[in-house]
Formats: sequence, structure tokens, C-alpha cells
Amino acid sequence: MFEIISTYDWEILHWIQNTLTSPTLDFLMPKITWLGNRGMIWVVLALILIATKRYRKEGAILLIGLLIGVLVGNVFLKNLIARPRPCWIDSSVSLLISNPKDYSFPSGHTLSSVIAATVLTMSNKKFGYIAIPMAILISFSRLYLYVHFPSDVLGAYIIGLIIGIGSWNYMKNVS
Repeated sequence: MFEIISTYDWEILHWIQNTLTSPTLDFLMPKITWLGNRGMIWVVLALILIATKRYRKEGAILLIGLLIGVLVGNVFLKNLIARPRPCWIDSSVSLLISNPKDYSFPSGHTLSSVIAATVLTMSNKKFGYIAIPMAILISFSRLYLYVHFPSDVLGAYIIGLIIGIGSWNYMKNVS
């Protein structure tokens, strides 16, 4: 099973590198991925929501979801699974960003982005019109930049949805 997943991971990454790379995307993708560094774009949005009377609770839910994501993804799963990144295994691709020091699974950028997109969409569907495409772009940037496998991103999507929906449902019922 893991061998099949690994084969598809490499095929997709090589397809991206051989088909989609361009000077324009080489310029844009590091900037898009930067937006997801440490989930800061989402933390800033959560703080903005907290500063408003109308969306204060939703901002708090977002912060709680992001905190759970850091604990589950970055502290626990990355160190438990200890999956090497594609750029560590195959150094033939020149990195456009600095080589990450932590493990690959799950993608922290994707995890925080999916948690945020989920909570924001559940808060107000109009927020989702911006948050969902942004989450997709940040996630794709991790593949384009050759620092995550597709299964790292897919796993983070699943975990992010669970954390986002769980945080929303739990916190909306606590008052």
C-alpha cells in the first residue's frame, strides 16, 4: 500500500516539475507559500475577527483550531511519522525556498490553511470564497516547491477538515 502511494507521490511531483514549472510560477509560488508560513495569515485573520464584535467567537474558534493543528500536526504527527521530504531524498530539483528542517507529513501549511478555510466558511460562506482558493494555492505551492509529497497534502486536508469541523462544532455548542 505505502509503495503504491509513494509511486504516485513521485509521479505527481515529477509531472508538476516537468509540466507546470515556469518563470512566472517560480516567482509566485514562494510568495504564496510565504503566506502560509507558521499559519500567520490565518492567525492574523483570526485576530481581526476577534477584534470585531460580530465575529469574535468565530475568531476564537479559528485560533483554537489552529492551535490544535500545530499540536496534532507539527508537534505529534511530524515527529511520530518522521517522513523525509522529497527535496531531502531527491536533490536534483533546485529549491526556490530554504530547505525545511522539519519532517514532511503532514503539510503544516496545508493543515493550517484547511482548518482556517473550514472555520471561516462555517462562520460565513462569503469568507469561504477567499479562504478556500487561498488554502488550495498555499497547498499547491508546497508541491510546486518540492517540499511536500501529494500524500502529505492530502493527509493534511483530511486532518484539517476534521479539526476545523470538530473545533467549530465543539466551540459553537460551548457557551
